[in-house]
Amino acid sequence: MARVVFVLNGEHREFDVDLAAMPYQHHGRPGSLLDVALNVGVPLEHVCGGNCACTTCHVVVRSGAQHLSEMEDDEADRLDTAWDVTPQSRLACRAVVRGDVECEIPVYTRNYVEEGGGLRLGRRG
Repeated sequence: MARVVFVLNGEHREFDVDLAAMPYQHHGRPGSLLDVALNVGVPLEHVCGGNCACTTCHVVVRSGAQHLSEMEDDEADRLDTAWDVTPQSRLACRAVVRGDVECEIPVYTRNYVEEGGGLRLGRRG
């Protein structure tokens, strides 16, 4: 079991997930932050389908980075094109969860039409 926390608009959404039993959602890598988000119903934009071809699933890891897979070159190259990249930035489609982790979904990556907010903020990727 791993505790995965997604922070949206300052709200912490905590989930205890059984990574071994969690069904793969076919977006991003199996067990990735994106896969977990889709399994627990957290809206996490992923325009390219989780193929590391955009930056819409950019998240900022607040804690537990050591419990994520290592960043590979394709992810680092893609992150170079994202807005407001920090040393804690990851693409949720590539960051495979191996333990407790907390990440923030930045406001500029959220899709407010799909989330019920009525408008789409600028996205890049």
